[in-house]
Amino acid sequence: MGNMGIIRQNLTGYRLGAIALILLLGSACSPVETTITPTAESTTQNPAQNQDKKVILTTFTIIADMAQQVAGDRAIVQSLTKTGTEIHGYEPTPSDLQRAQQADLILDNGLGLERWAEKFYGNLKNVPRITLSQGVNVVNISQDNYAGKPNPHAWMSPKAALVYVENIRKALGDLDPINASVYNSNAAAYSEKITALDRQLRETIATVPPEKRFIVSCEGAFSYIAKDYGLKELYLWAVNSDQQATPKQIQNVIEQVRSQKIPVIFCESTVSADTQKQVARETGAKFAGVFYVDSLTLADGVAPTYLDLLTYNINTLVKGLRNSEQ
Repeated sequence: MGNMGIIRQNLTGYRLGAIALILLLGSACSPVETTITPTAESTTQNPAQNQDKKVILTTFTIIADMAQQVAGDRAIVQSLTKTGTEIHGYEPTPSDLQRAQQADLILDNGLGLERWAEKFYGNLKNVPRITLSQGVNVVNISQDNYAGKPNPHAWMSPKAALVYVENIRKALGDLDPINASVYNSNAAAYSEKITALDRQLRETIATVPPEKRFIVSCEGAFSYIAKDYGLKELYLWAVNSDQQATPKQIQNVIEQVRSQKIPVIFCESTVSADTQKQVARETGAKFAGVFYVDSLTLADGVAPTYLDLLTYNINTLVKGLRNSEQ
């Protein structure tokens, strides 16, 4: 409506009134401006606006989401791996190496999660990196060939996640001091959300009788959260880099599911559930779905953020256990 031509000075009063009415109606019908929030894998901001922003590259989507919550709109956060990717045995590509070399900072998990990292980092020059699990109370693996080694899935514990957030806050503040106050504020707000969710998850698990609080999965990824919430953990293999259970491992789970009368079992989204379904058939337990551990889902999935992932996993577990009582 802005370009209406040249209005002659001798317009009559009623014509001016009509124009004013049209302009008023036009402004009332204008669309509301919306903002698109960037995902953990990429940003949708104007390239010109990104010129002075630091680029933070993470090794997988979950810590990308954590870093995004702290960074807000003051840095660009990207995940090296895409959603649905199994992180342990990932094989980096030449384009991954190029992205990493161009990043201002790399955030990884450590504790042996990224088995490919040492070789990958060896091909980079002068790119700082921070391991987010530093300071976590480590839980060691208790069985198989990994016995005594640290369980790398520390982020599955909200308590440990607070350590991750603090490490992210400090790393971003050191890298980009100008925006340190924003990172500090964002980290504090995000930590409050994690703490609130921790209380909520405890209350949810408390609805299940203590003697029935079993969590049976393909991978031993729940040791931290099992310790936090008083769950009894049982799994086929320690880490997903195996992905093939041995006959001994399968038999061990079958025997324990039978003896403990465990009603439901699960697997993880990034590996095949075929072996666990075999366990279900041989024990009479119900295969009750998948958990999300090493990767988030896309935005329209059930676990597009870290907080959603924790909520979905606990709700899925409790729902399966409580339904089995009926």
